[in-house]
Amino acid sequence: MDIDRKQILTSVLETIEGISDKEYQKRVWIRGEGPEVDDFDETTCNFFQDGNGVIQNYKDFGLTDKQHQMLAKFRDEFDAFCSGPALKHYLPENFIDTPEWERIMSLAKEVLKAFDYKKTEYA
Repeated sequence: MDIDRKQILTSVLETIEGISDKEYQKRVWIRGEGPEVDDFDETTCNFFQDGNGVIQNYKDFGLTDKQHQMLAKFRDEFDAFCSGPALKHYLPENFIDTPEWERIMSLAKEVLKAFDYKKTEYA
């Protein structure tokens, strides 16, 4: 896999990591504490912009069938969340404790496990 594809896949997994981590969301998305600069809207845009390309061209990114299926399932459910509950609640502080968001975080963790992705330690 060339360096560009590797960087794109890493970026997608880093975005999913943020989606999987409620403490990160509270600290960065809601309280705006750094050192990261991020919010739910940016996370959503980043995921769909790069994630759809990875899913559509998964063989070029070296994904296994299982990884592809997990990533596609996450994308579909995250899209449904963004088109439904996220619009209803809008701000992360209003949906972060909902069962729907718990489901998204759980799916994100499953994707990270399928990729054997190791969590980044934040400064």
